[in-house]
Amino acid sequence: MATSPLDSKKRLALAIIDFLSTSLKDGTLTPEDQESIEIAQSCIADTFHVDPQNQSHMKDAIGDQSLLSIYGVYEKLKGKSTPSASSSAKQTPTSSAPSDTPAKPTGSNPESENFKSAGNAAMQRKDYPAAIDLYSKAITLSPTNPIYLSNRAAAYSASHQHAQASTDAELAVAADPTYTKAWSRLGLARYVLGDAKGSMEAYGKGIEYEGNGGSEAMKKGYQTAKNRVEQEEKDRAQNDDENEDVSETTREGGGAPAGGMPDLSALAGMLGGGGRGGGGGGMPDLSSIMSNPMFANMAQNLMSNPEAMQGLMNNPQLRGLAERFGGGGGGAGAGGQGGGSGGGGMPDLASLMNDPSIAEMARNFMGGQGRGGGR
Repeated sequence: MATSPLDSKKRLALAIIDFLSTSLKDGTLTPEDQESIEIAQSCIADTFHVDPQNQSHMKDAIGDQSLLSIYGVYEKLKGKSTPSASSSAKQTPTSSAPSDTPAKPTGSNPESENFKSAGNAAMQRKDYPAAIDLYSKAITLSPTNPIYLSNRAAAYSASHQHAQASTDAELAVAADPTYTKAWSRLGLARYVLGDAKGSMEAYGKGIEYEGNGGSEAMKKGYQTAKNRVEQEEKDRAQNDDENEDVSETTREGGGAPAGGMPDLSALAGMLGGGGRGGGGGGMPDLSSIMSNPMFANMAQNLMSNPEAMQGLMNNPQLRGLAERFGGGGGGAGAGGQGGGSGGGGMPDLASLMNDPSIAEMARNFMGGQGRGGGR
């Protein structure tokens, strides 16, 4: 649809405007009422910021139904009597209380049955738009007939209009909960719309009203929806676990200062820089290095990016560091390449960590772990 969907209150406002307009056309209201009705429609439209001339919005609001037919379903669901029965109820006090059992749905008549039959024929030849139109004509004559509503729900599903199918199926089960085909069609529509739990509930109701454990088709639909619900719950639990693991790793690998810079001083300490944390004789504390998540993440990123590794080794200070590690630290201690070395044969890591290229490398290969440190 070209325009965005309306919210429920705006749709209801449009449905009321449509009801008032229809009441003028069908003779419910007299021509003398027309001016008052038009003023009322204008006030509703202005107040709710809706446009009754927008056909797309009107269709979104009421679809192929009307406010009167929707309210008729509500009355049937609540066991309310028709207007003629209401007048009789005044003479019979015991009949005025609503019944817990839904009233019988609106019956059919020859004309509505003809539309339904023609709709069934259209369904058989897979002409779903024609079927929807024909069932709609039958519904106009019998607004709360669950068979007509359920059949149109099937036509909507076949034409991939699952939201409309769900609405019709809900109206059908409200009009007559014992009509189990409507529960099945409601289950299908909800499942396709992604409401697996709602689908399972609809199929469950269908099984309940069918009795004897339900039909094979209804049980199959229920099981399919149940499997989806269980899978969704499993996926949610797995995602929660993964998020918890990431949070735990972030906490363990803390030490990243604000602004996205990893804690290079801690890394220097493990490498023996400045005499902190190193092993005897200035050697790096390798056990601390390999168990540190920051260093492990950095190493993993380097191993997966050969070009970055090559560029990194072109840095003179890091290349000198690698040569000293490769030589076990002895050469530097003897004065071999001692220009930038600290005590015990280690390079001057304070100078190394101040190198802008090393700082940029650290930011890149830490995988962004430190970026949230200052928030």
